[in-house]
Amino acid sequence: MIELWPAIDLINNQSVRLTEGDYDTKEVMSRTPQEAIAFYNTFKQVTRIHIVDLMGALHQKPAEEAFIKDLIQTSVRPVEIGGGIRSTDTITHYLESGAAYVIVGTRGLQDLDWLKAVSEKYPGKIYLGLDAKKDQVAVNGWTESTGRTIFDVARETASLKLGGIIYTDISKDGKMEGPNFELTQQLVDSTPHPVTASGGIRSLEDMEKLEKAGVKAAIVGKAANTDQFWEGIQ
Repeated sequence: MIELWPAIDLINNQSVRLTEGDYDTKEVMSRTPQEAIAFYNTFKQVTRIHIVDLMGALHQKPAEEAFIKDLIQTSVRPVEIGGGIRSTDTITHYLESGAAYVIVGTRGLQDLDWLKAVSEKYPGKIYLGLDAKKDQVAVNGWTESTGRTIFDVARETASLKLGGIIYTDISKDGKMEGPNFELTQQLVDSTPHPVTASGGIRSLEDMEKLEKAGVKAAIVGKAANTDQFWEGIQ
């Protein structure tokens, strides 16, 4: 069964969702981050909690470290952290604070030597956040294009000791219209690393389709805040 990793995106200690990565579309979720973690921990299919420091991603340095450390302690499921992680010290801090995994995006994409070094220091603990508008990779809180494709990055990182790749099609994110099945399948076929799909996932049916494509896990954000999504989830 495909793994389910519900997402909690943070701004100022609140659980929020954005649409297509646009900070002006911020919508506060009905559950607090603490309530969301308690709820998600009741489902067997939830094997990990995905927490993102959105202001950290925007400002290129962690913004909610202390709050995130407290959240980690409340979860019985492993927690992974992303958003604004640009240094080995920050990775070490989060792992020592109880995070099971850390997601690096912008610096990992811009500095492959550093990505190699941290993945060797913490093998299997580092996930590469591969955020793209369709196949065009974006960085710095999704605000800048790199001029590279997700397939370029798949080739460049194939030999690294990553835990996996998290692929988000920004054009799908927060729109509840389904993920980019075609590009996700192509990415699965292009990398030896496990691929996690993120962005637009609406339902158990979407997750089953991703599983058939060889995807390891699904990160679900906006849909995880609806009662309908959890029908049929164990």
